[in-house]
Formats: sequence, structure tokens, C-alpha cells
Amino acid sequence: MSSPATTTQSREILRLAVPAFLALVAEPLFLLADSAIIGHLGTAQLAGLGVASATLLTAANLFVFLAYGTTSIVARQVGAGSERGALEAGIDGTWLAVAIGAVVAAAVALAAEPLCRVFGASPSALGHATTYLRISALGIPAMLVALAATGVLRGLQDTRTPLVASVAGFTSNIALNVAFVYGLGWGIAGSAWGTVLAQTGMATGLVVVLVRHAERAAASLHPHPVRVLRAAVSGIPLLVRTLALRAILLVTTWVAAGLGDVPLAAHQVAATVWSFLVFALDALAIAAQALTGKALGAGDVVAARSATSTMVRWGVWGGAVLGVLLLAVHRVLPAAFTTDEAVRSALAAALVVVALGQPLSGYVFVVDGVLIGAGDGRWLAKAMVATLVLYLPLALGVHAAAETLLGDGGTDGQVVALAALWVAFTAFMAIRGALFWWRIRSDHWLVTGASR
Repeated sequence: MSSPATTTQSREILRLAVPAFLALVAEPLFLLADSAIIGHLGTAQLAGLGVASATLLTAANLFVFLAYGTTSIVARQVGAGSERGALEAGIDGTWLAVAIGAVVAAAVALAAEPLCRVFGASPSALGHATTYLRISALGIPAMLVALAATGVLRGLQDTRTPLVASVAGFTSNIALNVAFVYGLGWGIAGSAWGTVLAQTGMATGLVVVLVRHAERAAASLHPHPVRVLRAAVSGIPLLVRTLALRAILLVTTWVAAGLGDVPLAAHQVAATVWSFLVFALDALAIAAQALTGKALGAGDVVAARSATSTMVRWGVWGGAVLGVLLLAVHRVLPAAFTTDEAVRSALAAALVVVALGQPLSGYVFVVDGVLIGAGDGRWLAKAMVATLVLYLPLALGVHAAAETLLGDGGTDGQVVALAALWVAFTAFMAIRGALFWWRIRSDHWLVTGASR
């Protein structure tokens, strides 16, 4: 029978994780709807959207530390009993997002065509991609402000407001895109303007909520240059972590491209499925960030350890459930994405490996959230760089053995080659998990107090 403390802790985890899960799942669903709107304009427009979106999301996701790092800092202040300090730290992070966003937006807008050309798209697709990216770059400051504001609210133990903002933002995005693309006949430019306006509205709504919190706590809304600079410096380790992770994902895609069109197409879908499952498991990681930061800020190491054990257990079991569900549909699911039998066969094999690795993914994402919440950014950066170094020989080994794995180039060889790549990718997760296990069993990450 569970103790009252355990029951309360479980309810707290669910209170944070469930809204976070719904917000995370809402994003890819609405993005799919956005793609469908553009897809009806033509293949060149859809291809252009793919290139521009990849560039735009990379430019924004590099600065995800604005959400993760802010959550940790704010949660520690909350745990220490300083709501005013928490909000002022969060507001400094939001001002940092404005500054970074302005610089990145200008750079992306000015270099829109060269950035899109890197992908090797056709001339017609390149024109649409450049148009979309140049306009949508105007929304980058809003994207980064929304990240920072979301991080502040999560640190305040509020994941419901970001959920409301996400649903409102993505719903308005679809409505605006339909109106601009079809109603006004603006084409892909209309979709870009709709996205910019929706992102701006979402960021504005979140900032309004922050300002109200600040007014109640008598927190200053003015930027403090020294503290903003300190926030930027503290975010560098998480930026390094993100860059190393992106490098791993890009190297994996590069190896898949070297295996041929069929394995590459199957890999793209498998990676999309893996990413969708990551969104589900990442909800617990977000709860882990908020609860760990709050517990350590309050100096309660026992609570931090207890919450970690509970969330790790839930993450592993959650991953196992997702894995079983994926195994049940791994032969059926490919038909929803392609009519090519060779791609279906390769994808089905890859999905088996993805499914078997889900319990490991659950462990990795939860512990990653715990360590981010603990403010253990420097160790996370070193660990991810080490993981990249250890993974490269595995990925390059698959690339070097491509000819042998593919055999005569038939379906069987393509299945084996892609399965081998996903086994290597799962080994990357295992390396990451082993490093996390080594770190979490020590006490080095358990630094208490309002700041680390």
C-alpha cells in the first residue's frame, strides 16, 4: 500500500506531466495539418516547406536551453521560497530570448536562400523555400520568447498555461493559414505569415501571464544586463549538449542516405515515429525538471531522490507500453506512409528495433530531465560530447559496411542495412543511458540551494 507522501508525489508528477504531454503532442499534430494545407498547393510548395521548416526548426531548437535552463533556475528559486527571485530570473531569461531572437531572425532572413540551397532542392522548390523562410524568420523572436516563458511557467510548477497557449496558437495558425493561403490566395507566403502571427500571439499571451505573476510578486520587469549575461553563460552547456545531439541525428541521417533511397525513405518514417514517441516520454522529463529543481532549491535531497526513482520507474514502464503497442502495429503502420513494398519491409524491421528500445528511451529521457532540473548542465554537455565520440565509430561502421549489408541490393539487404543502422542508434541510447546511470547513482548532481 502506498504511503500518503508517495501518493501526493505521484499526483504532483501527473499534474505536471499530463498537460505537458498534451502540449507536446499537439505540436506535431498541428504541424501535420499545416503540411496538408500546403500540400494541396503542389509538390514544389510542399518540398519547399520541408526545406524551410527544417532550417527554421533547427535555428529555434538550438536554443531550447531557454526553456530547459530557465525551468531549472526558476524551480530552484521557488523551492527556496523566493517567488520574486524566481520571476526576476525568468524575466531575465525572456529578455535574453528577445536579444538572441532578433540576431538569429536577421541572420536567417538575410541568408534564407543560401541556407535553403544547402539541401539541394530543385529550383522551383528552392524559390518556395526561400519565400517561406524569409517571412517566417520574423517569427523567430516570438518562438524563443515562447520557449523562455514556457520554461518560467514550468519552473513555477504550471504546465497548464503552456498547454492552453499551445492549443490556441496552433489552432489559430491553421485558421490563419487557410484564410491566407486559400482565402486571399497568397500561397506559401500566406502560410508563413499565418505562422508568424500565430507565434507572435502565443508569445504575447505567455508574456502577459508572466507580467501578471511579476506584478503580484513585486518583481522587476526591467532587464538587468549582468544577470541577462549570466543567464546566457549558464545556457552554454545546454547549447553544447543540444549541438552534440543534433550532430548525432544528422550523422545517422547521412548514413541512411548512403544506404540508398529505399532505406532512407524508411529511415525518415522510422525517425518520425521515434520522435513522436519521444514527445510522449518527454512529458515525464518536463515534470522531472520542475520537481527536481524545486526539491533541491528547498534543500530536500530525499524528495529529489524519491521523485527521481518514481519518475524513472514510470519512464521505463511507459516506454515498455509504447514499445508493445508499436510492436503490435509494426507491420500495419508502414502502409499508412507508403505503397512501396520495399520501403514497407525496411520500415517494419526498423520499427521492431525502435519498439525494443523504448524502455531504454524512457529511462534516458527521464534522467535527462532530472539532471537538467538539477542544473547539471556542464556534466550533460561533457556526457553528450563523449556519447557523440563513442557513437561515431558505430555509425561510420554501418556506413563502411553498407555494400556488404546491402548485398545484391535486393529487399532483404535493404532491410538488414536499415535494421543495422537502428541497432547502432539504439546503442547510442544505451551509451547515453549508461553514463546517466553512473551519474545518477552518485551525489554530485544533488546540489541544494536557490542557485547551483
